[in-house]
Amino acid sequence: MPVLKGKELRVVGFLCNWCSYGGADTAGVGRFSQPTDLRIIRVPCSGRVDPMFVVKALLSGADGVLVSGCHPRDCHYSQGNFYARRRLETLKEFLPALGIDPDRFQYTWVSASEGQRWKNVVSSFVEKVHQLGHAPRIEEAAPYLPLAEKGDIPRASLRPLAYPAAGTLAASLEQLREKIRAALPELDCVIGWQQGFDALHATPLFMRKPEDVDKLTWGPLNVHNLATYLPQFKNRKVGVVVKGCDSRSVIELLQEQLIEPDSVRVFGMACEGVVDVTRVQKALDGVGDVACTDTAPAAVGVDGDGLSIEGEAPARLKLADVVAEKCRTCDTPVPLLGDVVEGNASAPAGPAPDAPPSLEALDAMTPEQRRGFWRAQMDRCLRCYACRNACPMCVCRDHCIAETRDPHWTTQEGNIREKLQFQVIHALHLAGRCTECGECQRACPVNIPVLALKQWMNRSVRTLFDYRAGVDVNAVPPLLCFAVEEKNIKEHGL
Repeated sequence: MPVLKGKELRVVGFLCNWCSYGGADTAGVGRFSQPTDLRIIRVPCSGRVDPMFVVKALLSGADGVLVSGCHPRDCHYSQGNFYARRRLETLKEFLPALGIDPDRFQYTWVSASEGQRWKNVVSSFVEKVHQLGHAPRIEEAAPYLPLAEKGDIPRASLRPLAYPAAGTLAASLEQLREKIRAALPELDCVIGWQQGFDALHATPLFMRKPEDVDKLTWGPLNVHNLATYLPQFKNRKVGVVVKGCDSRSVIELLQEQLIEPDSVRVFGMACEGVVDVTRVQKALDGVGDVACTDTAPAAVGVDGDGLSIEGEAPARLKLADVVAEKCRTCDTPVPLLGDVVEGNASAPAGPAPDAPPSLEALDAMTPEQRRGFWRAQMDRCLRCYACRNACPMCVCRDHCIAETRDPHWTTQEGNIREKLQFQVIHALHLAGRCTECGECQRACPVNIPVLALKQWMNRSVRTLFDYRAGVDVNAVPPLLCFAVEEKNIKEHGL
């Protein structure tokens, strides 16, 4: 049977075995005319269609993807299509972040008896794909790097970025140390921060003895999210020191029962922001007679709204100029969960911005520019998996689908498509779960703004389900549940 118009395109269809595949068969038996562009993949249930199936098809050259399953309330497995509806609608909202036209993907419902409906659905969708034409390939996009200059421009902060006086901060830290010492006999260890290999870096500290507690530090250099270590201590009693943003990760781990509430003690302090060490090094480069990137500072202190740098090239840096970008929009400076919480945080100076700067930059781009942006970023990616390893919610790293050979989902080729596919896997697996702690982007050795993908996904989840990860320990992540009647999901009229 001829195609609708012109050259045949590559359209992939994932069809539920019990309904939509039967509907396609009914259309064939009834000799309804259909376009020949569609290549059908039969699946047990629409709930079995991982959103990554769709993305992989589109990144690999498909011009369109159609998913079709049983009508809601008619699922052969009772609830599969309810879960599918949430996942696929979230995916449809996410595709523009990659520069993919969302009209190239549709999902719908067709029963086994609806041969005529199947004919209309597939004809309508394939005709729409023909109007769009061949899908552009990300490998062929012209590199686009608008953030190279804009990324270093400070923006207004939600709260005044100023730590309490040194004496007050030291007193709060000593109170925290005392409470950790008191709890230490009941715990295998408490995870905190200590000075790293030089005065400009902090590193995780595992306190097992009272004398270890003396090494605990607090301040703007405590950049790591220590919740990353908690799943490794499952079934053991452990304590963790957290900032406000870190506490959201602990809440999310508790929600998903990846850690047990009786096994974790949370020690928190109010945080006035952490620095971006790369920005500090750039600010210090060339200060005085010696470049500080070559000679590490002898000591770094914080007092009020500035960093005091001591050494061969002493300096004082404004905290607002070197703070991590996530801290400018942070609205949880005080831990949301904690057995012990010390200190107070300043009040917000104004309303929270609509979007972080990286998301604003993506919004301002055209689809072609977004493809060029990710093509340029993935060209620099080393595929080192530092972003995944630093993520507190990425708990299947020993069985990560990006590295498995059964199934062999991704290859180890160093091309643009495989690298972007890995980043999309990470973003999709964090849908409705990412607390935007920024560890993925901080850990990236080549400064790729991978957090922007998670932020776009989080915005989609908030729009559809009015949900924010890591805020309520009793909540259920939206893609791990469903509603029979969805408030913000409208059925697609194919």
